[in-house]
Amino acid sequence: MEERFYREEAIARLPAALPALTYNLAHTLRMHAGKCLFVPIRSLQYMAVLDTEEFIFVDSQHRAWVELAWQRFRPQARAALDDPVPFEVVHYLPQAAQTMRRLPGEFLKALRLLDQRLKPDTPARVLDLSSRLPHPQHGAG
Repeated sequence: MEERFYREEAIARLPAALPALTYNLAHTLRMHAGKCLFVPIRSLQYMAVLDTEEFIFVDSQHRAWVELAWQRFRPQARAALDDPVPFEVVHYLPQAAQTMRRLPGEFLKALRLLDQRLKPDTPARVLDLSSRLPHPQHGAG
């Protein structure tokens, strides 16, 4: 399935910093998802779409139009993995500034919820394979 999104000309580009917890979780979830990750932000009625270049945010009422995007992440600029990650917030629609007031916190909540849903229900187990493998002194024979 292919989704298409459209955007107007950017009306603002602002520097920002994403908390490490949010960036690291988003990056990890996107890596597991493959090319693209869709994150529903139900509290705001938005959808976040994460790919290797940017995170875009669309309002559920105008699903094909990008309201704002987070771009130009620079994780290499941080000195430690728990430092914030610099990036740019790009506004495409006038209401983007208002949306940004609540978006970072609600986005983190949505990421945590998605992470919980993707975790297995049962704890991991270590399998004992020693009885199935030939002993090094006895060979494979």
